[in-house]
Amino acid sequence: MKAAVIVFPGSNCDRDIAVALEQSIGRPPVMVWHRDTELPDLDLIVVPGGFSYGDYLRCGAMAAHSPVMREVKRRAEKGARVLGICNGFQIITEAGLLPGVLMRNRDLKYVCKDVHLKVGDSQSAFTTKYKVGEVLRIPIGHGDGNYFADTKTLDQLDGDGLVAFRYCTPKGAITDDANPNGSQRNIAGIFNSARTVLGMMPHPERLADITLGGTDGRAMFESLVETLS
Repeated sequence: MKAAVIVFPGSNCDRDIAVALEQSIGRPPVMVWHRDTELPDLDLIVVPGGFSYGDYLRCGAMAAHSPVMREVKRRAEKGARVLGICNGFQIITEAGLLPGVLMRNRDLKYVCKDVHLKVGDSQSAFTTKYKVGEVLRIPIGHGDGNYFADTKTLDQLDGDGLVAFRYCTPKGAITDDANPNGSQRNIAGIFNSARTVLGMMPHPERLADITLGGTDGRAMFESLVETLS
């Protein structure tokens, strides 16, 4: 599997995801600067977390117009897998790769802690190592993770099974108390209609090694390797 990580000014999780990918792939991904206009032959493109452009304007709004994003969108249209994590989720929604927007957290505070996620799909390249209904523990760290979309879009995501993860209790209950940011319908991650693009606020790369305290995130990278190699 050939992978790349897009690096923006302000990215701070690009090295974390590179380490997680290398552990699963066996070699480091290509690190691509945001002003580059070309990409090598790739199976997976990761848009990492951080604070691209200092989170000026809306989070991800400026990064969505970086030169490299035109090529990311073109590759996505041709079927390359794209994974946007945290700020990366914000960037790819701003770029139009996924519907909806990420707004300020409900309590207007930055939140950094472990949360629990309920797996909604196991048929994508990102999730084959998970089971539908499985509960994961994955860290979050964001101030703008409140997913919002109109009712028609939300109903379509639900109806087509495109909600990848929802915030839940440790026992898997979808409750308001388990929702750390006010996201509609407890949405923590979504796919595009082809399930080739995944955006999620939680950070699987931060729990992909036992030395970090757990491995719930590693199965995502192993799923990608198994599917795309």
